[in-house]
Amino acid sequence: MTKAPTAVICLSPYQGGMEIDALKLSQMLSEISNVTLIVQKDKFIAQNYKKLSTPPFSLSEISFKKSLSPSIIFGVRKIIQEMGIKNVLFLGASELKSLYFSFLGLEINLIIRHGTTKSSPKKDWFHRLIYSKVNYHIAICEHLGRNVEYIIPFGKETQLKVIYPSLNITQTQEIDFEAKPHQPLQLLHVGRIADGKGQIAAIKACSVLHDNNIDFNFNLVGGFHEPYKQQFLDFLDQVPYKDKITLVGHTDKVESYYLSSDIFLFPSDGEGLSNAFIEALYYGLSCIAYDNTSFKEILELGFTFKLIPNQDLKSLQSSLLDLNKKTYKKETLQYNHTLISKYFSPVHELNAFNNILKG
Repeated sequence: MTKAPTAVICLSPYQGGMEIDALKLSQMLSEISNVTLIVQKDKFIAQNYKKLSTPPFSLSEISFKKSLSPSIIFGVRKIIQEMGIKNVLFLGASELKSLYFSFLGLEINLIIRHGTTKSSPKKDWFHRLIYSKVNYHIAICEHLGRNVEYIIPFGKETQLKVIYPSLNITQTQEIDFEAKPHQPLQLLHVGRIADGKGQIAAIKACSVLHDNNIDFNFNLVGGFHEPYKQQFLDFLDQVPYKDKITLVGHTDKVESYYLSSDIFLFPSDGEGLSNAFIEALYYGLSCIAYDNTSFKEILELGFTFKLIPNQDLKSLQSSLLDLNKKTYKKETLQYNHTLISKYFSPVHELNAFNNILKG
């Protein structure tokens, strides 16, 4: 059954997992609904939409300068009314203040998807108001589900669902699970370079390789969160092995980095559920993460990787040194790959959304 028209709204100007998910979800939901993707004008999502050949969903752009903006309020409201939209899937947080007024008096099925851990409860009168008309909160893992219940006020009819995100990978090359480390050792981190994303801890961990005369290259794939850029570059400039670190930036060729790497080093502080980490497991890399947020949950699903006590740099270093000497067996890496289709398939994700969209 075809669902009523749907808007996917992500007004973030940045380039990261949430923004990529907005494009991916729009593509996926187009199989069951007429989808309009609403984004900030001329930013990352809009730029990447325009690179797609014959996308099955439409794009609407809005110009604004602040998260509480008449441009958002009236711009989104006009699109919702003109397109006859009945389902709204929102990715984000701060713009909900404006969107509450955009939706006022309209009969819509409002779904908010949560992909990052939040720290401060938002249960004051104003947040209770703007969240009061939410039909569904979607958490992308159990950890985030608990976090949403703690942080976000629920309306009388609001429901919480956990829907694991799909990878939807277009694999172009065969994956080699033989686990033979390259010479020099190839390390990888994928994610926006921002505070708490783990790049600094990962670079510090590499000192154990440098001190033991183990040759390595470490590729950091992802663009900068601009307010953090200079702080990160100042840190990197002081690293004695900085010539081993390559800032790749954002790339559409990320598969080639997964396929040519040995270890995925990902000591993030506050991921919700990292697409990049799941992708690394899919491509057969030996993976290392801190024991926080959703990583223990991933381990409990049956995946094999190194889980390090949170913020324990010495353990991170010793595990990195250990993996350099002894990588996982081929069968283990293949099993990680197989589990992806069980928990993170596009079919499972689409069926879950199909159950909550209005017909």
